[in-house]
Amino acid sequence: MARPKADLPVAEAVLALVDAEGRLAVRVTPGAKQESLAIEAGRLLAKVRAKPEDGKANDAVRELLAAALGLAPSRVELLRGATSREKMFRVLG
Repeated sequence: MARPKADLPVAEAVLALVDAEGRLAVRVTPGAKQESLAIEAGRLLAKVRAKPEDGKANDAVRELLAAALGLAPSRVELLRGATSREKMFRVLG
């Protein structure tokens, strides 16, 4: 199945938040009614439908970020925050 193309304005805005080492801080809201990415007060907010059970929400955030950036999910790695709403990802562009 083909991956959806990245929305360029969203991708550029998200990439602007990635630091020099490829890290991206994300505040996650699991169990949302619809999935979305937003930038508020200079930080990335991700809402995913998945519940925070058995890493499902973490996987959903990783896939959402990858789709927004036009990357394969394997190019987005969770560094810390597996059980927290505040997460740090590495983007391997």
